[in-house]
Amino acid sequence: MTSTLAPDSADVLLFDIGRVVLDIDFSRVMAVWAGHAGRELIRPVGPLSPDDAWRRHERGEISDADFFASLRISLGIGITDDQFLEGWNAIFTGEMPGIAKTLARAQGKLPLYAFSNTNPAHVAHFSRVYADLLGHFREIFLSSTIGLRKPEAAAYDHVVKAIGVPASRIVFFDDNAENIEGARARGLTAVQVTSPDDVARALTALGI
Repeated sequence: MTSTLAPDSADVLLFDIGRVVLDIDFSRVMAVWAGHAGRELIRPVGPLSPDDAWRRHERGEISDADFFASLRISLGIGITDDQFLEGWNAIFTGEMPGIAKTLARAQGKLPLYAFSNTNPAHVAHFSRVYADLLGHFREIFLSSTIGLRKPEAAAYDHVVKAIGVPASRIVFFDDNAENIEGARARGLTAVQVTSPDDVARALTALGI
């Protein structure tokens, strides 16, 4: 929603990465793994079905190799770490349509930050492949670095403190409803992103 947005109502813009800045497709991950395994994989892998290993990986509590080992068991496939990594990084399909232009427009008005639930393997990949796009952000807060995940209250509090402005002066963009609710509970103004148009409309409401 953008009903609470108005010109001069924000000092900082904070963006999730997946499906807000970079487009992702979990079916590509499963297709690569299935190809290496030589059979169809039934268990869904995606943000709606994170298990304990997934969450620990995103908090930086276990390594990529340990995470892949857990998948080897849960999926019942014997592919190598390199094959898991190939599929894991296939999730990224490119930047969200128009987001580079939108971020450049916003960067001229307010400082931009990003906050992502992610893991070391993905960080290494997107930091290299999308370096120019991600260069719009003054700082990127990564769950695997700070040891906290959205929608945990402590995660938002950590980011707000690090940015150094009141939570109410931060506008946060995320595609996940649970993350939006968590942000609002900690005082941030949050906009759920279902398409790039949602970001553009919010910036217009902010007078950007």
